[in-house]
Amino acid sequence: MTALARAIPLTPPPADEISTAGLLAELAPHGARRLVFSYEGRDILPGYHVTEVKDGRFAALDCGSNPEAWRETFIQLWDVPGEADRDSHMRVAKFIAIIRKVGELVTFDETAKLTFEVSDGRGAIKLYRAEDIAVVDDAVRVSLSQRPASCKPRDRWLEEGSPKAKRQPCCG
Repeated sequence: MTALARAIPLTPPPADEISTAGLLAELAPHGARRLVFSYEGRDILPGYHVTEVKDGRFAALDCGSNPEAWRETFIQLWDVPGEADRDSHMRVAKFIAIIRKVGELVTFDETAKLTFEVSDGRGAIKLYRAEDIAVVDDAVRVSLSQRPASCKPRDRWLEEGSPKAKRQPCCG
């Protein structure tokens, strides 16, 4: 671990975002239902795979020269058509089992920021966050929205209600 990572406290994930723990808690009562992710106005294909679950530990300087450190969990979804024996979306119980298996072998913080990486295997991976979870008929639907970039100093100024933030677009 670098000196920078040890010297600064972890930045908590945004309060309005769903963490891994929050996702698992919402999914837990619905093990038999299908798990359908939707992004960019469409549902993920029934043959999708969870190809990786990663724990990221980051140390950085933001654009205002402030040290930042955070943990982030990445769940990679491969959006591909189902094979002959896989013509339905994954069951919630299977998804939970995958995440729990990862937790047995890789230490990750379930309260960390949660990011989904999605690709169809042809285009570049795109980053998303879980925006909403809803139970609809026989499925649990997780709506993903694109993860935008942000300016942490500006975000802090806006949270504090600073008049300077309204005049200062970024990184003064």
